Amino acid sequence: MKATLALIAVLMLGTCTRPATVLEQILGAGELRVVTRNSPSTYYLGASGPQGPEYDLATRFAAELGVKLYIYSVPTVMDVMEELSSGRAHVAAASLTRGQPVPARMSFGPPFQEVKEHLVYRQSEDRPRSLDQANRGHIEVVAGSAHAATLEQLLAEHPDLAWVENPEAETEELLYRLSRREFDYTIADSNEFAIARAFHPEIRIAFDLTSGKSLAWAVDARDASLLNRTNAFFAALKGEGRLAQILDRYYGNTDRFDYLQSRDFMTHIQTRLPAYREWFQQAAAEVGVDWRLIAAIGYQESQWDPSATSPTGVRGLMMLTEETARGLEIADRLDPKSSIFGGARYIVSVRDMIPERIPEPDRTWMALAGYNVGIGHLEDARILTQMHGRNPDRWEDVREHLPLLTQERWYTRVKRGYARGWEPVRFVQNIQTYMAILDWVASSTGRPATRPPEPGEDPI
Repeated sequence: MKATLALIAVLMLGTCTRPATVLEQILGAGELRVVTRNSPSTYYLGASGPQGPEYDLATRFAAELGVKLYIYSVPTVMDVMEELSSGRAHVAAASLTRGQPVPARMSFGPPFQEVKEHLVYRQSEDRPRSLDQANRGHIEVVAGSAHAATLEQLLAEHPDLAWVENPEAETEELLYRLSRREFDYTIADSNEFAIARAFHPEIRIAFDLTSGKSLAWAVDARDASLLNRTNAFFAALKGEGRLAQILDRYYGNTDRFDYLQSRDFMTHIQTRLPAYREWFQQAAAEVGVDWRLIAAIGYQESQWDPSATSPTGVRGLMMLTEETARGLEIADRLDPKSSIFGGARYIVSVRDMIPERIPEPDRTWMALAGYNVGIGHLEDARILTQMHGRNPDRWEDVREHLPLLTQERWYTRVKRGYARGWEPVRFVQNIQTYMAILDWVASSTGRPATRPPEPGEDPI
């Protein structure tokens, strides 16, 4: 009898299968569930749909796994951790700092961006030079955040240090409230500050609290399968240069944006844009581009002033030359609607001169550079780019070589000679920044849902 039972047990053990790993569960379900936060440094709905650095990374990861992406936002870091702890999300891609506490059975993936922690104040106030000086005012930070943990660590050196932890706000909201003088200081990671400065031009960096920390995903680590795949994903992304491209898209131009320029733009979004927004949207739809592009060009050219006139004779909201207006059959350059529709047709005509093999958005950025400096000079810069062993079809490479057109040893080697090569670089940078601000502030598509998905809901 014992022998028979032993044989049955052996047979039963032989037919048992091991539990599926976390990665196998994701692949079997055909869905990667990612929790994030709604902010410019993570994920938001822009005029053209979902975007943000964390969204771009999660989209690529899901595509690499061959599954659908289900990404959703929750209000705070504490909520993000709850989603991970409950098992409702496989990955937290929420601008999290490595080293901050994570739930049991969760681990951080590899670092993908280095950030500093800034103590931030309002420009019109006295700048604190030390933490002891800042402690005389009201310091407010996000509850449960890495910033709160940093202050806890600093208590050993500053035993009188006091601050308030807000459980209902995130960094972007605290920066907004700081700009409105609701308290004296807050802490923000350098990437968050870089974006927020364009929206809240009054905020400034007092000093850095830490020399540097790393951002990373937190992943379900009940076993090593998902963590290992995440490590491999970021290693490949860095090795191929794609990670740098994603980060540059969102942060590359923010540190070059002028304070007064940003403040005026924020004002004009409220006071001038409403009168012309519908025409920008109609003109963009007519030519098949993003309305923010047309609006950003218009602002760069005239600050949305339909009566603008330059010393060189260009006029109107889109600042068209008399020759360009005549070619576009525009009778009155000072008529804002005619100017907007004409400007939209003109930028598309310039883009059509750029080789079709160049993918977006590089083709549009090159079209803007050609619009500013002339297609001929753009082609010269692309030749110089190729001469330096870089890719002439990639805007990131071409923009590095446009300034060489101001140097005799280089512009004498190309067909069209000297050009003020810095101007198109700044022109494109400004328009990229205007577009990003319009995406976040003036988007008509609204924000993503701030609740976890319900069972059976379709992923995006």
